Amino acid sequence: MKHSLLYCLAAASLALSFFFERPADASATVRAAAAPAVAEASLFPAMTMSEPLATPPTKTTTGEPTAAELTASRDSLTYHYYAQTLGLRLAFNENKDLLRTVTDWIGAPYSYGNNSRKGTDCSGFVTRVFREVYGITLQRSSRSMFTTTKHIAKAEMQTGDLVFFRRGRGPIYHVGIYLKDGKFAHSACNGGVMVSSLNQPYYHRNFYAAGRVRAAAAADATEETVAVAE
Repeated sequence: MKHSLLYCLAAASLALSFFFERPADASATVRAAAAPAVAEASLFPAMTMSEPLATPPTKTTTGEPTAAELTASRDSLTYHYYAQTLGLRLAFNENKDLLRTVTDWIGAPYSYGNNSRKGTDCSGFVTRVFREVYGITLQRSSRSMFTTTKHIAKAEMQTGDLVFFRRGRGPIYHVGIYLKDGKFAHSACNGGVMVSSLNQPYYHRNFYAAGRVRAAAAADATEETVAVAE
């Protein structure tokens, strides 16, 4: 009887142990299985809410400018300077030596019979510019220049041509160098070396003819060809 009672208690104890231990094991298993999921879920929000990874900046491959690029840049600045100083719209293929020389002479006072930057008359200015730019020696007077140039129509004038003036039927008394846009450089009695327009009433009324110095025109054509090729 005593042994039977012990056997019953042992059986009951075993049953209770089995009943309570299984749920405990099951919950532990669930916790173990859920732990990685919770940890994984905690990572994704952190990545989502953080700022996106910065992409490395793209490196520009400009490198050092070539000699041709530097020359083109300097030429562009130079032409812009001449255009503003002389009041012209340039195509950037004009003779830079001519534009530079005329620019350097701007403001030289008028002085009859002279041809220096300290003072010059109209023909003196023209002869100095042609000698400095083209290495050409022109006749000293405006009338002599007219007889030694190729006469062209006003509509055909190009940069570097000469423009001649006379009053009525009188002799030629004034000469200048045609630039562009109806403008020419000359040494005027009332202002020295300057740029004026052929459309100004005085010069429009007294304009007589245009002349071309063949050697200078050939040099300008070569200059323009080189500029286009570059």
